[in-house]
Amino acid sequence: IMEPLLGAIEVPKMTVSKAFDLYCDEIVADELVNKSQVQKDQWKKVKKRAISNFIRLVEDKPMEEITIDDAKKIYRHWLARIAPKEGKATAGASSGNRDLGNMRVLYEAYFKHMGDARRLNPFEGLGFSLKKKRSRPPIPTDWIRETVMKPGNLATLNEEARGILLIMIETGARPSEICNLEPHAIRLSNKVPHLSIEPRDDPDNPREIKTESSRRLVPLVGVALDAAKRHKAGFPLYRNRENDLSATLNKYLRANALLPTKSHTVYSFRHSFEDRMKEGGLEDELRRLLMGHTVDRPKYGSGGSLDWRRRELMKIVLPFDPSIV
Repeated sequence: IMEPLLGAIEVPKMTVSKAFDLYCDEIVADELVNKSQVQKDQWKKVKKRAISNFIRLVEDKPMEEITIDDAKKIYRHWLARIAPKEGKATAGASSGNRDLGNMRVLYEAYFKHMGDARRLNPFEGLGFSLKKKRSRPPIPTDWIRETVMKPGNLATLNEEARGILLIMIETGARPSEICNLEPHAIRLSNKVPHLSIEPRDDPDNPREIKTESSRRLVPLVGVALDAAKRHKAGFPLYRNRENDLSATLNKYLRANALLPTKSHTVYSFRHSFEDRMKEGGLEDELRRLLMGHTVDRPKYGSGGSLDWRRRELMKIVLPFDPSIV
């Protein structure tokens, strides 16, 4: 029997929950610096669910003791929900993949941090087939014009939520992007009034945007311009409260029968804007730029002047009664 090395120190084993704390506080702490508190909470919430499920189904055991059988226990838990032998599915493949993926990432990051990057990952290769990605359906243009924008139909929605929705209709911007606009990003005095969708670099109140391609300038036309003029200072009620905004808008739209089907949500207005641009003949690259999507080619130039972008958007602008603003 080999004797332990003289003076060797046994490294204490770290449980899954403690490893997750280390992951958040040290391993990826730099990735969270530019997130707002709401973004940090949302980021942590999704990953915390995977940790909590592992602890509930297995135990809060040391990371070094996690086995392939433990990983398969998580897999089988989700399999029973995604593809039950009897009855209807109670979860989608993406939910199972998210849990398994978050455990896989934690395991890999933890052991790399501890100097054991070559350790085999028991969660590797476990996942579910995503045959069809469910997307939110767009809202028909006639429905937006004749139902949503009908005078009186948005009258009892609070002013800021109404303004955000109206801006969304003619810019396609994400609700979270609009509600977090700073006053300087609502550029009404420019020759071409527009929104500057950008990260918030204030170290005391930072906020990321979804991707680098999400950084963009979007001309204000039609009802969006009138709504922006009414909210020059932005939307303080919903700043850093994008989840509350989505809940408020979806609740109001459903309660007042302003969505065509149960499958539609407030986010469907973004998809409608994209469809309207396509049907209006706006070129693919401009559509991607205005939506904040990646343009699949090397970037040259700025993507066209604001004046040109506005002229293109005027081709699809919806008529509106000023009283709805």
